[in-house]
Amino acid sequence: MSLFDLPQIPDVPVKGEAEGYPVRRIFCVGRNYAAHAAEMGNEVDREAPFYFTKSPAHLVLSGAEQPYPPGTEDYHHEMEFVIVIGAPVFRCSPEAALDAVYGYAAGLDMTRRDRQNEAKDKRRPWDISKDFEDAAVIGEITKAAEFGSVSDQKIVLKVDGAVRQDATLAELIHDVPNVVSHLSHYYHLAPGDLIYTGTPAGVGAVQAGAVLEGTIDGLAPVILTVTAPE
Repeated sequence: MSLFDLPQIPDVPVKGEAEGYPVRRIFCVGRNYAAHAAEMGNEVDREAPFYFTKSPAHLVLSGAEQPYPPGTEDYHHEMEFVIVIGAPVFRCSPEAALDAVYGYAAGLDMTRRDRQNEAKDKRRPWDISKDFEDAAVIGEITKAAEFGSVSDQKIVLKVDGAVRQDATLAELIHDVPNVVSHLSHYYHLAPGDLIYTGTPAGVGAVQAGAVLEGTIDGLAPVILTVTAPE
């Protein structure tokens, strides 16, 4: 018997399935689009991806209404293509990596940009800027076989109907096979793991009352409404 009950982490809906996908870990790739790296004043590392993480407890499903978070005056959207792992994989080659992919989803990596910039300036971890309540949003999962090959699908983010981000998955610096392969050399990846693959250029601030809608060709949209701060 536990001393107290923990809030339940939501299972992510899967297209065509009655049961959802339970989440155990969330990995995120940084600076995986050249234009976004440039707009943030960063160099592009084409040698290997780098990562940060988000707690599954901070995951919310598409359609959520969530308050503007505390501790920031510069709350940013980052639209992302999400890899959903469906089989155990460790130290795999890029050629074998797709065998471990269950499906894909549209996601939002919400960010306290002012806190992130402070952390960068002081050479500190990004946790307070990236891993906070409701900071990971995800839409319905589409199975990999139905989605097909990852190529030049459009990835778009609108805020209150106006386009903010507009790119294609062909612009990913590190593609799906290479991200899964590389990360599998540092972790035993397994079902329940999500990998947010980075955001295109066009990130920007949102205010209370904003409605965000992200779309990727072939996937269900991801939608978030930002309400007034608590």
